[in-house]
Amino acid sequence: MLREFVEKKHYLFAKEAKDWEDAIIMSCKSLEADGTVESNYAHDIVECVRKYGPYIVIMPNIAMPHSQEGAVGVNKTAIGFMKLEKPVSFDPNDPEKDAQLFFTLASCNPDQHLNNMMRLSEMLMNEELVAELLKAEGPEDLLKLQEKYLDK
Repeated sequence: MLREFVEKKHYLFAKEAKDWEDAIIMSCKSLEADGTVESNYAHDIVECVRKYGPYIVIMPNIAMPHSQEGAVGVNKTAIGFMKLEKPVSFDPNDPEKDAQLFFTLASCNPDQHLNNMMRLSEMLMNEELVAELLKAEGPEDLLKLQEKYLDK
């Protein structure tokens, strides 16, 4: 999966985002670059988080931005990766809702999406891998982690 982020150029490494809304918009940029999603998709996710709260923060340091399945502006099923050096807060009263790693989901094929979700879940259950992802500085680190943890 990490190799796919690099091969498809679905990744972004950034110092920081000015706020959680900016982080979501940034996390969609690599998917927008190749037409996987349209620019409205990031704004749809922001609206969902405004409406429903920070449901996209699935565990401390990890956010999974997404809108509903088959959302308008989604042309392909994929996941984009973004790592921020400085965490962004989704809830100033709850540090558990800070995020540095973003796995942005785009879905228009339910089977492929389910497969992506299973692979991503397996990857995120590996605490050592997550700890190393938090230290990753570029695509070459993603490839090293793919080799170390996932190519077995």
